[in-house]
Amino acid sequence: MYNQLEFMSGQQLVEQYSPLVKRIAHHLLARLPANVVLDDLIQAGMIGLLEAARKYDATKGAAFETYAGIRIRGAIIDEVRRGDWTPRSVHRNGRMVSEAIRQVELRVGRDASDQEVADELGISVDEYHGLLKDSAESRLFSFEELQQPGDDSFGEQFADSEPGPAPVIENEAFMKSLSKAIELLPEREKLVLALYYDEQLNLKEIGQVLGVSESRVSQIHSQAALRLRSRMRDWS
Repeated sequence: MYNQLEFMSGQQLVEQYSPLVKRIAHHLLARLPANVVLDDLIQAGMIGLLEAARKYDATKGAAFETYAGIRIRGAIIDEVRRGDWTPRSVHRNGRMVSEAIRQVELRVGRDASDQEVADELGISVDEYHGLLKDSAESRLFSFEELQQPGDDSFGEQFADSEPGPAPVIENEAFMKSLSKAIELLPEREKLVLALYYDEQLNLKEIGQVLGVSESRVSQIHSQAALRLRSRMRDWS
């Protein structure tokens, strides 16, 4: 595969892997506001694809499509971040919810319920669900988006040809901590993340699996994201 990539032109790469770019772009678009343009995501993904072809090293053992998927997703997320369309109030509310979850769980020693988080915030459960809805609609969340040691994204770190020993050790420790945090999530939140990221189902499809509305799946997804952020706070 590595030799084939060496002799493939940029146009040939785009033709062969454009379906992968489009699939990832469509999947991520479901987590973004209506004003985000699909073509912009696809264009960013294509740039990620070409970067993947340039930096791919077959000796690391990853299949090109797997590696390219990481770079494509990372390029799209970076493009969304540069847009910075999220209101400051939503960022502030997200941090507030994460901190409330953290405080409740430190106090009770278990997963914080919706009612407990709402009580900690001094608001109703409906208002709390509204904050989750705003958070879900205003920002893209993915495992790659969680901050890791250093300034680079997960995709950029994965692409480094010769990373030093310190970043490698830090990244391994981070991934172990993240995996443990995911395993300790409430079952429904863990299932939603697995269906969304591993099985590539959209929110509507997940709702059909769980027997709940699409908006409820969005709330669960957002709550899982905020809970993970609160539990991974030491890595910020």
